[in-house]
Amino acid sequence: MRKSKVKLGELLIKGGYITQEELVHATETQKQEGGRIGEILVRLGVLAEKDIVDALGKQLGIPYLSLTHSVIEPAITQNLREFIPEEFARSHLVVPLSKHLGSMTCAFVDPLDLMTTDNVRRMAKCEVNPVISTKSDVENAINEIYGAHDFLKEAVQSSYSADDSKVEAITIEKEELSLDRLIARAEEAPVVKLVNLLLMQAVKDRASDIHLEPFQSRVVIRFRIDGVLYEIPPPSTALLPALVSRVKILAKLDIAEKRLPQDGGFGIKVDNKLVDLRVSSIPAIYGEKVVIRILDKGAMPENLEDLGFEPAHLALFERAIKRPYGLVFLTGPTGSGKTTTLYAALRRIRTPEKNILTIEDPVEYRLDGVNQVQTKPQIGLTFAAGLRAFLRQDPDIIMVGEVRDLETAEICVKAALTGHLVLSTLHTNDAPSAVTRLVDIGVEPFLVSSAVVLVVAQRLVRRLCENCRESFEPKPELAQKLNLAGHTIYKPRGCPECRNTGYHGRCAIYEMFFVSEALKNVINEKPRAELLRQESKKAGMMTLWESGLEKAKRGITSLEEVAGVTVGD
Repeated sequence: MRKSKVKLGELLIKGGYITQEELVHATETQKQEGGRIGEILVRLGVLAEKDIVDALGKQLGIPYLSLTHSVIEPAITQNLREFIPEEFARSHLVVPLSKHLGSMTCAFVDPLDLMTTDNVRRMAKCEVNPVISTKSDVENAINEIYGAHDFLKEAVQSSYSADDSKVEAITIEKEELSLDRLIARAEEAPVVKLVNLLLMQAVKDRASDIHLEPFQSRVVIRFRIDGVLYEIPPPSTALLPALVSRVKILAKLDIAEKRLPQDGGFGIKVDNKLVDLRVSSIPAIYGEKVVIRILDKGAMPENLEDLGFEPAHLALFERAIKRPYGLVFLTGPTGSGKTTTLYAALRRIRTPEKNILTIEDPVEYRLDGVNQVQTKPQIGLTFAAGLRAFLRQDPDIIMVGEVRDLETAEICVKAALTGHLVLSTLHTNDAPSAVTRLVDIGVEPFLVSSAVVLVVAQRLVRRLCENCRESFEPKPELAQKLNLAGHTIYKPRGCPECRNTGYHGRCAIYEMFFVSEALKNVINEKPRAELLRQESKKAGMMTLWESGLEKAKRGITSLEEVAGVTVGD
């Protein structure tokens, strides 16, 4: 009678990967805590998971395979999950990869378990070619092939056979919506189920926006994740009006008005985490297009150190925001993280001794201890009107969402010159251009040079996934041009953990224009932006390109990401 198991520890000792003493220690730990011997060796720091799998594969003559998206894709296209039930795959940590003629390739965490191999052979009714992979790779592959969240997939699939006459809108009285409660009521209204699962999936995928887009013969739903839009499987076109109506009801918008743009919002709770949603609808030719902005309080960086500041940048920024008076601007295009940086700055400097007032359009996040005001232009509460009122509220620190006109700019300058710290944003391509923008809209150069302390330009770049990034050698001419000698440069590859994009999360790169005494004299001459840029670089300003290049040299992002958001110097 054959043995169904070969002992892993003996194989590792025979191969010279561990010593007898290390195995004894791991075995004693196993007796006390339970678990697989391989997992215990990893937990004790004797070997890495990949090392154990690679060693085991070499010892047994079984190929080791890293399960990237390109490896997993044949299983999806060939629908191999029909051969191995999901429950069996998850409980035995085995995943089908490809099928050719009379054999199927499967990845095992434990290929020594001959009983599992026999069961797979019987279920697939063909021969099995085993490969070995890590537990994390196999679990990620199972999630990709079988689906980590089947609820949304099932809801989308059922939408194509749903009887639209049975769809009903349910009004939610409370502003906050509990997804758990609504999922339990899924049978009452398919649209309610679909919308709530859509929101839940978007939050779990770290999406910043959901796009519902109508076209002539199809509906497109896209999530923006780390600044890039990705399509997800769409529901039946017949359900689009009901989906849009459901979202508009939750956002307290007029579902009867389909000819004009509308804005609203509501709150949800996902995994006991409160999330604010802002809803915008516009009339398109095939129906209403809706964008849902997701403001996840839990994803908001708490500290300035988490944003991506270089040490020198952080010291300069902190020095500016801790001044008793002056004007600090953040510049960059929409979606470059300016508001996030401002909120992190307010968190850093708020104290019970400071009276902090903000006027925003809209108020994106609520900050405890900060008095926040929402603009309402339709009744006359503009940025300028709010600022004038703030000056009578005994403020220490004022934050203005955006300087858009001369009136707002002049009040900001006046406040900065009369003993207040003012933080605001401008839309310019780089930091020195903020000065010329203020002069162009009518602020006198001598007032700009006297009030402005610091201008920070920023962009967001995607972080390389640490699980799958891979190093590469840039061409010699590029390495010489960018001074990359001695630095390990990485590029994206893609794995299930990063949705096969090669990136996971984002960080900011910065350019800081500090108004020194020398630069004040230059500003007073009403110079061109290019001259200001040249003078600031002479004074030691690190440009956006140089800041991004530093992050690429440290393996945080890729050269392609930096080149995509900056102009090389």
